[in-house]
Amino acid sequence: MKVKVMASTKLGYVLPKEEALNFSGKMAGICYLPDTLETLFAEAPEKTQRRVQGNLKSGHHSVFGHATYSLSFEGIPKILAMILNNEKIYNTSEKSARYTKMETSEKEKELYEKWIQIYKEVISKEYPNFDEKKVQKLAQENARYLISVFTPATIMAHTVSFQQLNFIISWFEDYIKNEPETTFSKQLKQAMREFLNAMPDLKVEELNSELKGTKLSLFARRERREEFGENYCTTYLASFAQLAQAQRHRTLSYEITLPENSVYYIPKIIKNTELEKEWIKDISSLEEYYPQGMCVKVTERGTVENFVLKCTERLCGAAQLEVMEQTKATMDKYLEAVKDNDIIYNYLLPYSKGARCTFPGWKCNSPCIFGGKNAMNRKI
Repeated sequence: MKVKVMASTKLGYVLPKEEALNFSGKMAGICYLPDTLETLFAEAPEKTQRRVQGNLKSGHHSVFGHATYSLSFEGIPKILAMILNNEKIYNTSEKSARYTKMETSEKEKELYEKWIQIYKEVISKEYPNFDEKKVQKLAQENARYLISVFTPATIMAHTVSFQQLNFIISWFEDYIKNEPETTFSKQLKQAMREFLNAMPDLKVEELNSELKGTKLSLFARRERREEFGENYCTTYLASFAQLAQAQRHRTLSYEITLPENSVYYIPKIIKNTELEKEWIKDISSLEEYYPQGMCVKVTERGTVENFVLKCTERLCGAAQLEVMEQTKATMDKYLEAVKDNDIIYNYLLPYSKGARCTFPGWKCNSPCIFGGKNAMNRKI
């Protein structure tokens, strides 16, 4: 066997779409290769272009996935980042709203700063052994529930294939043209227009999602029935912030529907305290901004093995509390549903007894402030 690099990412180089098309045409030639790769790569440009056009027209678009682009997005709204991250075919690095301060509107900023101070006080009181840096990070993690998903504050690097990038462009154009007008969709359409206007000239008209009949995967287009077995499907309410955490598990599928009446996540550390009413009052005053603490109806689907993979990441004291508790709730529901199915029940059982440090064969190399015993009972 011989292995050699045919192409690679080069910092600072913008691959012209003509070169991306040419490279994809060469890759398409491998499918019916009559000779050697060297012969294919040395063929006449006209022959490559005929193959390019033939693949564009036939809908054999996978060959255009060989060329990739690493894009930087500065000031991209969180909701657009979530839409991109739901499409699975990508690599991304994103500024964390859990651990960094975000630039917001004046109204959001006022409430955000107010609640950072409140959370610092209640966290320090509940966990006096936490150092100042830990308290600050956890305060920011909870205060960011107030920040709008439309706030243009996220910075991210996003690597996608040439094909996927063109599909994203066509999905955004389809949403702008065909999605019914709501308070939410109007703001999202404006964000998408800004995204498309800022995009470099990499669009190829024929390379779009119409032949495949696909649309943005984040938005549910029909009701789904709950079921648990070798595969599962479950529905629950979760904040935008929790959903963004869950999306990191690309082997699982997520869809959302916005509820008719607004519901907001209440951080556990203030739940059933005098601060709960004040939190609801403040976060609901930001309803028109769609704060990250607003809950949406989430449908999660996948295989039982991939659910266990999610558990190994989210049933942990270092995970966001909301996503940890939701993962535990799904595990409990799963076990109850398959209690008469010995194979699935016994497969899940070892992963249902606590934090991931209790899982068979798991070795944790990270310091833990809660420990396996307290990770599942924590308030923050």
